[in-house]
Amino acid sequence: MNATMRRVVIGATAVSMALSIAACGKAGDKNNDSGSSSSGGGSKSIGLLLPDSVTARYEKFDKPYFEAKVKELCSDCNVEYANAAADANKQAQQVSTMVTKGVKVIVISAQDSAAIKSSIKAAVDKGVKVVAYDRLAQGPVSAYVSFDNVKVGELQGQALLQAMGAKASPSANVVMINGDDADPNAAQFKEGAHKALDGKVKIAYEQSGLWKDTVAAEKMSAAITQLGAKKIAGVYSANDGMAGGIANTLKGAGISTIPLTGQDAELAAIQRIVAGTQSSTVYKAYKPEADTAAELAVSLLQGKDIKSTASTEVTSGSGDKVPAKLLTPVSVTKANIKDTVVKDGLYTVAQICTTQYAAACKAAGLQ
Repeated sequence: MNATMRRVVIGATAVSMALSIAACGKAGDKNNDSGSSSSGGGSKSIGLLLPDSVTARYEKFDKPYFEAKVKELCSDCNVEYANAAADANKQAQQVSTMVTKGVKVIVISAQDSAAIKSSIKAAVDKGVKVVAYDRLAQGPVSAYVSFDNVKVGELQGQALLQAMGAKASPSANVVMINGDDADPNAAQFKEGAHKALDGKVKIAYEQSGLWKDTVAAEKMSAAITQLGAKKIAGVYSANDGMAGGIANTLKGAGISTIPLTGQDAELAAIQRIVAGTQSSTVYKAYKPEADTAAELAVSLLQGKDIKSTASTEVTSGSGDKVPAKLLTPVSVTKANIKDTVVKDGLYTVAQICTTQYAAACKAAGLQ
């Protein structure tokens, strides 16, 4: 082969190699840009949007349990996380941000179940699957995981009656501090509580505490002013955060002998139960709920059927029929702390029985 011919062959080979490399590069870029490939961009990203950081469970339990289960089920999946800090507008923006990032499935505990509807629809219109977590958001969600929330309210009401004992009568004044009306769970808790309490006690004062201890404390103070400190036989608080504010108000008013409910089995609430300033809470095991949400999210991401996981159907506030998994809540009183939150490893005895609660723990049989 002469020199001229050799240069032509070498040149043609170089061009061919360059075209092959460029073609591979473009194919790879296409996968990365589209996000549709399982190995590119945000195609294996799952969004987790929680409503607030005031409720202790979300940051301490739900988030880490969810992330760990996703990683177990899908080692190369990643979780994009954001907290709405009790701001519905902020959460709507977070949904939009997740979509822009290429997240394919969003798991959301709605700050405002109705307000988030348009954001969910916009996300779904762009091919994103949405799982409603703990709170049933309105709009075209693909699945929902929570607890039987009417049952939660019933357990709260029943525990209050049990703690009131012989004082529970149709003329006994009970104060009800419900959750935020923007949260559909609040209405279900309220429904269940009324189912247990109506006709057995007198609901003498009922207001929303907006899931805030400060608001609940103000409402409790107003109830005391309206009814009189000595004429209140029991207090229904929809969750433990509010119960903390209510307990402080009761203490300030010199009221120390009436039962007070709660929900979420927060550490501070368990300690109040030990100390006798709160009579009960409701334990909704966070891990099974977070694990189920992760299973649903990964299945939806991978295009798998979810009927075996979400075998129940519920109807949201927007009229959408949603496949659901509803878990069973458990009432917690001083008598079963060991058999519930301690047995499940939610808290250790040492975490509950700090120096301040040592004597009360000993009396309760925890030490």
